[in-house]
Amino acid sequence: MADLYEADVLEWSEHQAELLRQHAAGKPSNETPDWTNIIEEVESVGRSQLSAVRALLVQALAHDLKAEAWPLSPEVPHWRAEARGFRGDAAEAFTPSMRQRIDMAELYRRALNRLPDSIDGQAPLPVPETCPLSLDELLNADAR
Repeated sequence: MADLYEADVLEWSEHQAELLRQHAAGKPSNETPDWTNIIEEVESVGRSQLSAVRALLVQALAHDLKAEAWPLSPEVPHWRAEARGFRGDAAEAFTPSMRQRIDMAELYRRALNRLPDSIDGQAPLPVPETCPLSLDELLNADAR
């Protein structure tokens, strides 16, 4: 079964789902579920969701920072709209257990690192060195 996992994860997952359904229903099967890879996949689901929320929050911060650093740019409305969209998407995917695994200082540092040195030949205005928003404020799609 590990060979199928490596060769065709879609077929593997469909087959494993059927084996698990049979197992849950108490129906005997000649085949044992691929427990090692099933466990790994279940764990990766949560890690992937957390990673996606973190990435969306970094994108929201980066777009808000661009709007703050280049307030006269004609792109400001677009950046603000993008930031709201990223916050909304993050809020939708966010679950309470993620709170303890989200380091706002780290996310803000990553967002700062994404800022360009200049836009349209203009250097950025100063932005806060530390994140001025709490996680709850950042997850509010209507903020800013």
